[in-house]
Amino acid sequence: MKLKKGQPLKEHAAAVMSQLRKIYPDAHCELDFTNPLELLVATILSAQCTDKRVNIVTRDLFKKLRTAADYAAIPQEELEVAIKSTGFFRSKSKSLRSMAQDLVNKFGGKVPASMEELTSLAGVGRKTANVVLGNAFDINAGIVVDTHVRRLAQRLGLTRQEDPDKIERDLMELVPQSDWTLFSHWLIWHGRRCCYAQKPDCAHCGLATLCPSFGEFVKPAAAAKIKKASASETRPAKLRARDPKKAA
Repeated sequence: MKLKKGQPLKEHAAAVMSQLRKIYPDAHCELDFTNPLELLVATILSAQCTDKRVNIVTRDLFKKLRTAADYAAIPQEELEVAIKSTGFFRSKSKSLRSMAQDLVNKFGGKVPASMEELTSLAGVGRKTANVVLGNAFDINAGIVVDTHVRRLAQRLGLTRQEDPDKIERDLMELVPQSDWTLFSHWLIWHGRRCCYAQKPDCAHCGLATLCPSFGEFVKPAAAAKIKKASASETRPAKLRARDPKKAA
């Protein structure tokens, strides 16, 4: 059932997590990488760009540039051409080269495995560090708050904050630390496959009976039918079968 007045927020969050775990048992980072440096680079490139496009670009990029020294040494113009289709290619190229130079100078070219050290790198903020720590090192240092996590956390009633850092703090209080990385994957996958920004697909949402925002996007007559259908055990299976065409 939906969040009720007076219901403990942790209880609501636990119900949401339980359902998301059923809906997306295979949720994972959708950026392709084989080592921490590749994930760091891919995450920087993913700003304002789809993971699908980043994966296309890095397929060739990772064959050519294999070390931090390679990224630090490549001419700005050459790197711009290589990553142009990811958008904001000039600023991203500068960020990648500066980040790589810091890796070489501070850490001998190796990607560090701590929040403090990662965020000391040029162009690396907390969100990027969380992605790398959680997915390359299996360290749950925080929760990634991207546009999908922000949107869904607000719609699901898990936070009223707008600032990503404050949203992260709210979520970290509700989610067990062992699930911090998975939780961001669950919300990102749901945001890409169902809870779209403009027209959320409430008719196929496995969280319909839990979402406080459900009635905002569905007409009353349709809402009653969806609520009834959402209570059946087949809902998560149907949602898992949907083809995620709108990856972002």
